[in-house]
Amino acid sequence: MIMFSNFLFGFFFSFVGSITPSMLNITALKIRLEKGKKATNKYAIGVSIVVLLQVYIAVLLTEYITENPAVIETLEKAGIIIFLLLSYYFYKESKKSKIYIETSKAKSENPLLTGLTLSILNMFAIPFFSGTIITLETFNLFSFNFIPVLFFTLGSAIGTFFILFLYGAFAKVIQKKTGKLTKDINIILSILTGLVAVFAVIKLFF
Repeated sequence: MIMFSNFLFGFFFSFVGSITPSMLNITALKIRLEKGKKATNKYAIGVSIVVLLQVYIAVLLTEYITENPAVIETLEKAGIIIFLLLSYYFYKESKKSKIYIETSKAKSENPLLTGLTLSILNMFAIPFFSGTIITLETFNLFSFNFIPVLFFTLGSAIGTFFILFLYGAFAKVIQKKTGKLTKDINIILSILTGLVAVFAVIKLFF
């Protein structure tokens, strides 16, 4: 029973934690509009593979992190720098060209590699899952035994894949609702990553 509940907790928190617009799911939207369904699925698989590792690391480090808050602080500082760089990168990309559905599909970028790379750069994933685990453990809803941890990890990865899949599946609907979003998606990514960095600074120093 606890294995199933750990799976559901992993799926739920991963899904809900990724449901709002972010670098990862907006990129899934972008890939769907530019390259199609298969490329989006490959991207989502790439992200989810890294999530498997991030969740497992979060599980292993949770007890240590709770006793050493400096670990979270270090991860947040690294994340601030990374997201600032990403914000600048997407801003520069937005100046080069606009993105339209009618543009020819790009062949040079590997969506699986893109998913792996961006997910690795998402330095807030480990603190997020650690916080989730700590909360569940506080209410005796989490087990650190290997099998329950495996189910929680799988649930988290599948939850991440599912939300990215939904962003891809409803990309055209989102396009119709948002209009300019998909025409200048890189500037949206720049704003989002910049805001993440700003909120991280506020959280770190205030």
